[in-house]
Amino acid sequence: MTQQVLVLPGDGIGPEITAEAVKVLEALKHSDSLDITLSEDLVGGAAYEAHGVPLSDETMAKAQAADAILLGAVGGYKWESLDISVRPEKGLLRLRSEMQLFANLRPAYLFPQLADASTLKPEVVAGLDILIVRELTGGIYFGQPRGIRILENGEREGYNTYVYRESEIKRIAHVAFQAAMKRDKS
Repeated sequence: MTQQVLVLPGDGIGPEITAEAVKVLEALKHSDSLDITLSEDLVGGAAYEAHGVPLSDETMAKAQAADAILLGAVGGYKWESLDISVRPEKGLLRLRSEMQLFANLRPAYLFPQLADASTLKPEVVAGLDILIVRELTGGIYFGQPRGIRILENGEREGYNTYVYRESEIKRIAHVAFQAAMKRDKS
């Protein structure tokens, strides 16, 4: 059964990186190792320039219908002056929130041949093999209230609420525990 992959190249280095990943997928596809169909759309600053929003409703619908998404980096200096409501990162946050993509898995593995290239002593980093599991849809990204207020002395103060519900903590811990159970126990 053919799997649908939506490619969202994003901004900055994102299109360059995703283009190389697409070459790998196309090679696998042509070798009959992978049964996929690729489509592409816009996210981030590129989407803002084309549609006035960092992620259009049409692209969101395509993402929800896809079996997988190949996502590049979003944002950059070019869009920093935009209102926070339409900054490129809001496209990424919308994908996370509406698709309930709450877990970010960040493996860190050091190949023995690269231990001497580290800024740390080789004996400190030798054998590094960890998985960082990070929650993506709670906390500072989506906490309320947030904003800027004027203090009594006239100074502006920014505030952002950092909150996690018990259910959010449980589900991210479950992901981490499941990943830990799959690790090589030797």
